Amino acid sequence: MPRAGFPMTEAADLLLTGAEVHALTDPDRTAEAVAIRDGEIVRVGSEYEVRFLDGVETKVIELDGGVVLPGFIDAHTHVQLLGQYELHADLWGIERRDACLDALRDHAAELDAESGAADGRDEWAIGFRYDESAWDDDRPLTREDLDAVSEGRPVAVFRIDVHSASLNSAAVERLRDDLPESDVRTEDGEPTGVIVEDALDVLWERVAPDREDARELLDAAQERAHRLGVTGVHDMVRNTTLPWAYRALDRADRLRLRVRLNYWADHLDAVAEAGLAPGAGSEFVRTGAIKSYTDGSIGSHTARLREPYADLDGVDADSGDADAGGDDADGERGQWVIEPDELRAIVADAADAGFPVAAHAIGDAAIDAALDAFEDADAALADPNRRYRIEHAELADDEQIDRMAAAGVVASAQPNFLQWADEGGLYDRRLGVERRERADRFRRWLSAGVPVAFGSDCMPMDPLYGVHHAVNAPTDEQRISVTEALRAYTYGGAFAAGDEDRLGTIEVGKEADLVALERSPWDDPGGIDDVDVALTVVDGDVVYDDR
Repeated sequence: MPRAGFPMTEAADLLLTGAEVHALTDPDRTAEAVAIRDGEIVRVGSEYEVRFLDGVETKVIELDGGVVLPGFIDAHTHVQLLGQYELHADLWGIERRDACLDALRDHAAELDAESGAADGRDEWAIGFRYDESAWDDDRPLTREDLDAVSEGRPVAVFRIDVHSASLNSAAVERLRDDLPESDVRTEDGEPTGVIVEDALDVLWERVAPDREDARELLDAAQERAHRLGVTGVHDMVRNTTLPWAYRALDRADRLRLRVRLNYWADHLDAVAEAGLAPGAGSEFVRTGAIKSYTDGSIGSHTARLREPYADLDGVDADSGDADAGGDDADGERGQWVIEPDELRAIVADAADAGFPVAAHAIGDAAIDAALDAFEDADAALADPNRRYRIEHAELADDEQIDRMAAAGVVASAQPNFLQWADEGGLYDRRLGVERRERADRFRRWLSAGVPVAFGSDCMPMDPLYGVHHAVNAPTDEQRISVTEALRAYTYGGAFAAGDEDRLGTIEVGKEADLVALERSPWDDPGGIDDVDVALTVVDGDVVYDDR
């Protein structure tokens, strides 16, 4: 006879058994097994209870003690970049300048071999994710460096934060007439090859994938995301064919990522006119917020600070020469990518069209601008499809944290950025000790009641790498528990998009998006970045299996 309360019902499609299931509800709930039918979780409990749904055609996966979690939601990413890392020169983790240049030479040589021609071809040699902060001299790649890779073929290398890039002479000449002078670094009046912020838009226009390339990039990115346990993304899209590629794969029933498209502010009119209201779309592709910048990044000296950068005080950020402007010179405190008045207008226009705004703001001055704009627009609204967000919010001070909590503004943060927050690291050099210790204070944020959603910004896309840094952060105010970090990477992302009723925890009635880990992150908090993903399930389908 069936156990009371668990009558025989329609059989499940999939059972995950022999597991340590963490529902990540509040308070945390654990179980032994999960049953899934028609893409939905239909039972969570003991293996005895769940086995009542084992039918003739039910697939049963025995996980041998593996840990099952809600699928990871990357709340701030650039999926096009993830695909490009797979298809171009990926320079992640290279800790020497000469090794980085060797990798670029190899990539250019591959292009030559494929084309059957030597230097001088139109096709660009492109590299991604170089990080000079790990090098001995902490100096960006220059035109001279990249001319040694190829003199005839244009070469472009994007810094890991994608707020600056480096070009060889051939690339500089191709772009020279279109590059905004203010975002081209110079020395003695000549371009060094380093470009920042708006100048990157010109570069992107030259190297952006067409529709067919976008579909190839998305296929590669989706496969990579599944290997990492990622089942949902909030993609920040601008001047890209990726929204088309998402919808094309969705129509063909080949998309197995749940996607929130956060469109750049310059697309607001088109998005509104097309009727793409927040939350509108299919099961897999939905419209999200309107995305805007305020400032740049710490690594590129373009995050907007109240006080000068520690390593630029008295130095012109554009030229490297002594700046007669003193501490008040803008170059020493970063730059505005979007001026505060323009941001206020963007937020107001978005609110009129029914959209929340996700504002990139890293420096403390930039966070002030974002909060002022939100408050001016009375933007802290209860509608779950209109949750306002500050992307990154790295240098928020106590007053700003309290303002975020009071207004219900989501802190969309990247815990992997703490890789630069160790003593003597990049943030120490750029910001000094006080501001370095103030960066990414996740404990302080949660204690104040700020909603926190974790993402990667593709630096790298690896939720367990980010969780590891949040759990093992340098200071007490930055450090949070394993459970809190995992919730920020699951429930937090769902909440930020107004999806918490269908995603983010393991509960009956929610979508069956799950990840199984080979071992428990609670058992060895110091080694979370070494935990492997064993299985990824999206909408009840096994999309990755590495058992």
